[in-house]
Amino acid sequence: MQRDVDALRDTGVTGATVRLETLSGTITAHSGVGDLITRRPVPADGYLRLGSITKTFVATVMLQLVGEGRIFLDQRVEQLLPGVVPATGNDGRVITVRDLLQHTSGLPDYVHDVFPDPSAQTYFANRWRAYRPEELVALAVRPEPAFPAGSDSRWAYSNTNYVLAGMIIERITGRTWEQQVHDRILRPLGLQHIDTPGTRPFLPHPHTANYQQFTADGPMIDTTIPYRPFDSGADGSMTGTARDLNRFFAALASGQLLKAAELAAMRDTVPVPRNSGHPEGTQGGLGLFFTPLSCGGGYLGHGGSGFGYVIRAATTVDGRRTVTVSAHSRSAAPQISARQEDALRDLVDHALCRAI
Repeated sequence: MQRDVDALRDTGVTGATVRLETLSGTITAHSGVGDLITRRPVPADGYLRLGSITKTFVATVMLQLVGEGRIFLDQRVEQLLPGVVPATGNDGRVITVRDLLQHTSGLPDYVHDVFPDPSAQTYFANRWRAYRPEELVALAVRPEPAFPAGSDSRWAYSNTNYVLAGMIIERITGRTWEQQVHDRILRPLGLQHIDTPGTRPFLPHPHTANYQQFTADGPMIDTTIPYRPFDSGADGSMTGTARDLNRFFAALASGQLLKAAELAAMRDTVPVPRNSGHPEGTQGGLGLFFTPLSCGGGYLGHGGSGFGYVIRAATTVDGRRTVTVSAHSRSAAPQISARQEDALRDLVDHALCRAI
């Protein structure tokens, strides 16, 4: 584990951590520095930005509502959120709840609208701005869809899907998705170090600083304060520790949070395209991905990323081995970024395959 996390650091990552939970105990390792100024060590179980791993929590709440008969996977978005996705190109009359959770809706991703110019100047100019969910959806539905909703073998990741999922939770329950995540997941599991901070920008202490390189020959910019236009909603705003994140994924995989039918629906997958940034053979479920392991079988999990950080959470299908890996800087050079991604994937694969 230490060799693998050191290998991740050697690709140029400023700081990295890994935490593996098994039936035999817990193994942690960290490498690099907690920030580039003081050179303090990386904290062993510091607070992390969970990014898009937030989607797994939101999907879990949605599937609990399905199990309660309050919504249905084949229900149309227009029935649940009238007029929010108008029938002009992107059509809420044909997009289903399942399409949202599985990224088969064809809805464009709003991220390109709120960060059109990938530069440090744009980050600093707009990082304090926050959008309402309705505003983000309105931006996203202006272009034509990537493909018709529910098309066979068509898949495209879009944060817009989970902005809508968060809105549906509030419409159906009368409470925000954040309140539902706390009441249905965090409190029952005793996950006191996972939070839904919304637009609050500061990570609790201790934490490792995040650094983004915006141009291949440019400096590392401290981006520990998130870019709020796409870091404050149901698609990617949560924070927490690796310890609590592992406990969540283990509980989810072992059936503690969903009934058998809803867990099976969550794990019902479609192929993910090769050019999507996922390992070959990855399948997309509802708020979860299934990825093959080099030792046979595969794992369930989700990743998250933002300016200056990448995080991966993964568990064996029975929930008996669970790992969280975090890297706290991102390169703008494509070759370096690819090596860092390979090191992250290798670390997860080794952690879940080795007999520890």
